[in-house]
Amino acid sequence: MRRLFPVTDMTAAEATAGDREWSLDELADAYAYPEGDGVWLRANMVSSLDGAGQHDGRSQPLSSDTDMRIFGTLRGLADVVVVGAETVRLEGYRPARARAAFAERRVAAGQGPAPVIAVVTASLNLDFSLPLFTEPLVPTLILTGAAAAPERVSAAEAAGAEVVIAGDGPGVDPARAVAVLAERGLRRQLTEGGPRLLGQFVAADVLDELCLTVSPTMTAGDAQRIAGGPSVAVPKRFAVASVLEEAGFLFTRYRRI
Repeated sequence: MRRLFPVTDMTAAEATAGDREWSLDELADAYAYPEGDGVWLRANMVSSLDGAGQHDGRSQPLSSDTDMRIFGTLRGLADVVVVGAETVRLEGYRPARARAAFAERRVAAGQGPAPVIAVVTASLNLDFSLPLFTEPLVPTLILTGAAAAPERVSAAEAAGAEVVIAGDGPGVDPARAVAVLAERGLRRQLTEGGPRLLGQFVAADVLDELCLTVSPTMTAGDAQRIAGGPSVAVPKRFAVASVLEEAGFLFTRYRRI
């Protein structure tokens, strides 16, 4: 792993170490949330060189071991991981686990042992027998709208999930979702998709940071991009914050201007 940008932050060790593997502590420092009490929503996504956000419906074929270490680091720093129901179904989501490597950091930051998983869904069409609901270290949240079907809400609550209303209709308002999570003290927010959910956050202008892994792969086909849904009237501008590289993968961070 080597840092390509910003060069002014490069330590002597980084400059001479070449492709050595960074420790989890170094990755945690590189991806630390901004200091202060404000809410910060970051997204973590992977894309092929030709713009695909997934292959055969999953992001894993585009990933790498280092990408997964960064994935784990971002989770280790977050208060809450926000994910769409379709991604839960396709990716086989499991509960976040406590990791010894981040235990001291989480205690110092006043965090619980693992991030909360918050699933965004209008229909609540989920398999509540999955470990995400039956075996979480901390209760899984369901973010839905006030008009959600009562029988599905009851099924979620019976499975041990906590249902949180974040919209006036059947669906979730992205800005309200960010706000209701922050009201619970979950201000270090991470979304891992899917594309439609990320597109909603972008359209609502609540995304603060994008952590994008550019995979040195080409997929062709008609796979979704990392963000979907209706286009915004004016493209949202982000500025590059950092770029790391390993084995042809670029691990970038962009922050909203």
